[in-house]
Amino acid sequence: MKTAFVTGATSGIGRAIAIGMAQAGYGVYAVGRSRKALEELRATQGGITPIAVDVTDREALETVVNGLDIDVLVNNAGMMPPLGNFADMQVADIDAALEVNLSAVILLTRLVVPQMRDRGSGHILFTGSAAAHTAFPNIAVYSATKAGISGFAAALRADMSPHGVRVTEIVPGRVETALYKDILDARAREAMYAATKAVQPDDIAHMVLAVLSLPAWADVSRFDIVPTRPTSPSGTK
Repeated sequence: MKTAFVTGATSGIGRAIAIGMAQAGYGVYAVGRSRKALEELRATQGGITPIAVDVTDREALETVVNGLDIDVLVNNAGMMPPLGNFADMQVADIDAALEVNLSAVILLTRLVVPQMRDRGSGHILFTGSAAAHTAFPNIAVYSATKAGISGFAAALRADMSPHGVRVTEIVPGRVETALYKDILDARAREAMYAATKAVQPDDIAHMVLAVLSLPAWADVSRFDIVPTRPTSPSGTK
């Protein structure tokens, strides 16, 4: 049985990917900070092993990964710092976004890629954002972290493709997730998603499974998935 290691699996895109991959026959290591949410996920879908760990805890993450055979790594965990002009951002919010969205992703990938290279196979996916490729106001640091992911994924592909390891950047537009739950109230979130039908987490999970189903000689370097109807200028994951 092939295995997948999915971060940010307690909700939204990560949860949908974890369920979809388990249903497709993968043994899924579902990673997140909430043990309760992970146990609920395991009760919902068989084939899932919950792992409660903070991806920014480097020692704990290394302990978790050591000894696991991982065929597919889905770097999905991420956070949105408070919206606003960059000149008004708190340094702590900048540090948190850089650590969760970029540094932790690079570290986890470093822990996993040696086994893929030695095996001559594997697939690494990154949940990026349309904000990495188009300028939007009030999310400068978030955009920087996702642009960093995009550049890292492209260079990693150049490093790993000679060894049979595939790399895919997922580029969502507006997706209806809990990304904004800590920085926007319920009314603001409802207004955000009322303008048009947003992409759903299950839609992204279906695309991920389609990419993984391709033969080993075919790699989807990046896929963009956006609402059919246009959104407002801030319409990003």
